[in-house]
Formats: sequence, C-alpha cells, structure tokens
Amino acid sequence: CSMSRAGNVWDTSAMESFFSSLKSERTARKVYRTRNAARADIFDYIERFYNPRRR
Repeated sequence: CSMSRAGNVWDTSAMESFFSSLKSERTARKVYRTRNAARADIFDYIERFYNPRRR
C-alpha cells in the first residue's frame, strides 16, 4: 500500500527493485514444499546474498 500522495512513482521504487531482484535471483524457478522452506530460503537470500553485496 502506498503511503504517499497519489501518482508519486518514487514512493515504492526501492521495494519494487528489491522484489524484482528477489524474484529473478532466487525464487523464479523454485517450488517450495512448505511455507517454512520458502521463508528460510528468502531469509538466506536477504542475509547472506542481498545485504552484504549491496549498499
């Protein structure tokens, strides 16, 4: 949900970029057996790959 005024394209650009990276780099071709497996894999992506390598 956008928290700023209507029509402001810059309010969600950082999150849009993050989710695009997450989908293309990690989850695009995976099928998770459980919700916990998906949660653990996404946590691993954020903590071990995405954060240390990006500003």
